[in-house]
Amino acid sequence: MSAHTEHSTEDINRSRKKTTEYVDRRNTEFREKISAAIHIQEKGWLLGREPGTPWSISMTKRLSSALLASFLLLAISPIFIVIAVLIKTDSTGPVFFIQQRTGFRGRRFGMFKFRTMVANAEELKESLRHLNKHGADSIDFKIDKDPRITKVGSFLRRSSLDELPNLINVILGDMRLVGPRPTSFNAQKYNSNHLSRLSIYPGITGLWQISGRSNIDFDDRVALVLLYIANQSPWQDLKILIKTPFSVISGHGAS
Repeated sequence: MSAHTEHSTEDINRSRKKTTEYVDRRNTEFREKISAAIHIQEKGWLLGREPGTPWSISMTKRLSSALLASFLLLAISPIFIVIAVLIKTDSTGPVFFIQQRTGFRGRRFGMFKFRTMVANAEELKESLRHLNKHGADSIDFKIDKDPRITKVGSFLRRSSLDELPNLINVILGDMRLVGPRPTSFNAQKYNSNHLSRLSIYPGITGLWQISGRSNIDFDDRVALVLLYIANQSPWQDLKILIKTPFSVISGHGAS
């Protein structure tokens, strides 16, 4: 098979994948299923009146998150340069890895991360599914000592520095600083009791990050999201942001 034919096949597969995601987002029946599963307080976060806009989906949280993310991105730009050089000298491939993730109400978006794996990591995923720490049939995919991770990537993951480019997504509005981590699998793979986590925007950090990180299975993470929603407020976000660096430094649950 010629290189041209191989590239054509890859282009067709990518096109089919995008088309599938396009249809999923506009599937009326599925959107109604998500809406029915979403339980979020309709009480205004500032005045406490009903109906109102809760903190997690308020414009105030959107703007404050983007403003703080912009400041942080500017402040740590020298670190970005150093990490980019380390990644390029350690292995072949791009500096950034952009992966499709599931966000607010099941919308798919490209999440920015520093590349921590070999360039063809996604192609190798299915062949390693039997090593999944949550079980081969689990929709959540985590491997201890993943063989696809590079030397520099291992350090970036342990220190959570690979997540720094998520700040770009916060500025773009796909994410917030605090919220549930967006999943790599789409919303149609969620169980019905998981759909409620789609009622708020995903975040860089959240209750999961300060409560065990990858050691917590998906059902427990959904429970933490519901707890976060029930107690959502700028003060809760502030507490999570303050606790996050200590969780990162300890490395507890990092994978």
